[in-house]
Amino acid sequence: MAISQDAQYRGELREIFQAAIQRADPSDALRQALPEKPGGRCVVVGAGKASAAMAAVLESAWPDVALSGVVVTRYGHAVACQRIRIIEAAHPVSDCMSEMASMLALESVKDLGPDDCVIALMSGGGSALLALPRSGITLADKQALTKALLRSGATIHEINVVRKQLSDIKGGRLAKAAYPARVVTLAISDVPGDDPGDIASGPTVADNSSAAQAQAILARYQIPVPEAVRQVLDQPREPVRESDIRSEVRTIATPHSALQAAAQMAEKLGYTPLILGDALEGESAQMGIMMAGIARSVKRHGLPVKPPAILLSGGETTVTLGSSEGGRGGRNCEFLLSLAVALKGEAGIWAIAGDSDGIDGTEDAAGAVIGPDTLTRGPDAGAFLDAHDSYSYFAAQQALVITGPTLTNVNDIRAILIAPEDP
Repeated sequence: MAISQDAQYRGELREIFQAAIQRADPSDALRQALPEKPGGRCVVVGAGKASAAMAAVLESAWPDVALSGVVVTRYGHAVACQRIRIIEAAHPVSDCMSEMASMLALESVKDLGPDDCVIALMSGGGSALLALPRSGITLADKQALTKALLRSGATIHEINVVRKQLSDIKGGRLAKAAYPARVVTLAISDVPGDDPGDIASGPTVADNSSAAQAQAILARYQIPVPEAVRQVLDQPREPVRESDIRSEVRTIATPHSALQAAAQMAEKLGYTPLILGDALEGESAQMGIMMAGIARSVKRHGLPVKPPAILLSGGETTVTLGSSEGGRGGRNCEFLLSLAVALKGEAGIWAIAGDSDGIDGTEDAAGAVIGPDTLTRGPDAGAFLDAHDSYSYFAAQQALVITGPTLTNVNDIRAILIAPEDP
């Protein structure tokens, strides 16, 4: 196999990945989704890795509207705005800036009338960035629970159920504070199924979760529960209902739309694309094993698609650390290392996987790229996989995908390239 051919396939996978991210850019989609300009006051609130970029687009689109409000984004994701205040906070575990941003957001929507409008800009990461613990719970309590849940293998939906029950802003409580003003939420989905209640834990969306559900999730994953949290969950409160708010959600970018853009780029490059799903969940390592089996079937039997082909998928897998400290690497790098181990150097198969926000877990890489020679270019891949240290493995090979903050987030993008058969 010529080195230039390997470089070609790796380059094409990066083009496909970039096409997916570009489709999720908020610039055009947000402008098209804006409501009519309000007759009364217009307050902007928001949370997420894309929220500052969305705020800048809104200011540009509405130069003649008196905008005010506050938006919180992850450290390093700020975009300069003139009328909307931008705050940076921690992710994936909240810090004091997340708490301050929540209090400012609630304060900004107080005393609004029925002719006023709240534009809520929500995207992935908003759950951690907009954190206001219920009375009786400290930020430290929520931080400890979040860390334990992130290590446990719980799904993002399960984590968000717990977050809502312990928050005074999530689960529709921001929209309730704004009532009777109209709330229009412009959302970029990063969650399987695109449920608005899961995007940033739905601060502007009516909620049907319960304290009992949160308790069951914490018990299922054997999460140590601080006594203050236990007491709060033992005292259920009324959920926010549709009748409590005037709220509308417009989803402007989704994992599916990003995968469609990736498929279009794959076709342009001469491949037959097959989208396997935009909401795949499960353990990253197990997903790698499963996808290896599908890729082999394509290569050997032409099923479910004939090569040259690109298998595309999205969603959010998990990495269960348990009591292990773990090494460096997020769910996409772990998926790829598992895929490489399962393929055992199978000829003709390359793959890329990355988080569309440019950050796989807590590292500076979006993900990585693998090829048939991945296992021969480094030390014992199985040992790195067992140690959850996939980032280190790919860093040594210079196989990481470094994009920097993309200022959007439609979750993970995975693409497996099955090369044309040799003539």
